[in-house]
Amino acid sequence: TSCQPASSWHDGLSYVVVLRFHFGFETITQHEYPEFVKIVEVGARDGLQNEKEIVPTGVKIQLIDMLSGTGLPVIEATSFVSSKWVPQMADHSDVLRGLCRAPHVQYPVLTPNMQGFQDAVAAGATEVAVFGSASETFSKKNINCSIDESMLRFEEVINAAKEQQIPVRGYVSCALGCPYEGHIEPSNVAKVAKRLYEMGCYEISLGDTIGVGTPGSMVKMLQSVMKEVPINALAVHCHDTYGQALPNILTALQMGICVVDSAVAGLGGCPYAPGSSGNVSTEDVLYMLHGMGIETGVNLPKVIEAGDFICSALFRKTNSKVAQARSRNL
Repeated sequence: TSCQPASSWHDGLSYVVVLRFHFGFETITQHEYPEFVKIVEVGARDGLQNEKEIVPTGVKIQLIDMLSGTGLPVIEATSFVSSKWVPQMADHSDVLRGLCRAPHVQYPVLTPNMQGFQDAVAAGATEVAVFGSASETFSKKNINCSIDESMLRFEEVINAAKEQQIPVRGYVSCALGCPYEGHIEPSNVAKVAKRLYEMGCYEISLGDTIGVGTPGSMVKMLQSVMKEVPINALAVHCHDTYGQALPNILTALQMGICVVDSAVAGLGGCPYAPGSSGNVSTEDVLYMLHGMGIETGVNLPKVIEAGDFICSALFRKTNSKVAQARSRNL
């Protein structure tokens, strides 16, 4: 019998040690996970932005207000993009101004350029986010510019935010695959993440935009990014198109990630992956984390209530397996 430390990561919040125990021909791997995981709720923005029917402003506000009462620390509220490109977010200022803000909650908004940033600040934004890509083709099709051009835009936004002491979060899409280019080299993800971090983004969310990632590709991508960006500045944003979101999140936790993006009721979907189930549901992530003894500070039953509300408003069933199971057991 032997106990061999395989690897370790220190993120300032938790210490992850992987031990391999050898018993004859069997190897058992034991993981220590973070004691606390921060959930970033993205349902009201990423989850609703691709809805074909315009969701009433009042419904969006009520959803966010319900989520504010669950203990979630971060709720992405809306996106300050052109209504020409994203009609669903045309009411961004009204949504942000109409919220009953809870003192413990951050309400970041997406601001892809200076116009969006200025409009967001005028509406009362206290945190913003920029959305980059590790895929050149996706960047051109999604935000109509190259990766280098997008970084120039983001730098302008980030510098303006610094002057006003407004925190900026960064997203890297297509971190595990692209609908146009297919496989994305982990080194490309690391380069974009590093640029965003060095420009001043306090946190970088690594997105599996079309949900094609597996635990194996997640490990390779994170290993590359962690060489360039501190682990305590990283988050994962997983879509569940191939049913791999929870395994991918578990893998990220094993590597020291302590921040997870998710959407209530599994709202959303990628327009480039027809039929995809979209974001991993907040309910399912919470159920897994709480079952592992990991603290989140979030009340799962209240999140399920918020999911029931928005699904009723959208006339659809929830994508959350946990919510589905609990409704059957009532």
